[in-house]
Amino acid sequence: MRTLNDYFITSAIPDVSASSSTFVTVPDAGRIIKIFANNKATTTGTAAITFEIDGVACTSAAISHVASGSAGKKYSVEPTALNEVLEGSLIEAITNGGSTNASKMEITYVIRR
Repeated sequence: MRTLNDYFITSAIPDVSASSSTFVTVPDAGRIIKIFANNKATTTGTAAITFEIDGVACTSAAISHVASGSAGKKYSVEPTALNEVLEGSLIEAITNGGSTNASKMEITYVIRR
C-alpha cells in the first residue's frame, strides 16, 4: 500500500535499442524507492538500462532488457543507495542500445518524501 508521501514521475526512452539518455526533472525532494518500466515492441538482443541522479549512478538500479518475449514485458527495480533526490534533481535513464529493433520503454519512478 502506498503512503501519501509517495509521488510518481514518468519518463520514456524513445528507442531502447539506440544508445541514448533520457532525463526528467524532480519536483520535490525524497528518494527513489522503486522504478517500473515496460517495453512496447519486440526486440532482439539485450539492452542494459541504468539510472543516475545528477550524474551519480543509483545502486542496484539496473534493468537487463532481455528480448525474449519483450513486447509488453514489465520490469521493476528497487535502488538500495545513492537514490536521494532534491527539488530540481535530474534523473537520467541510460540505455546502452544493446538490443535491435526500435522500441519505446516507458518508465515510472516512485519517490517517497
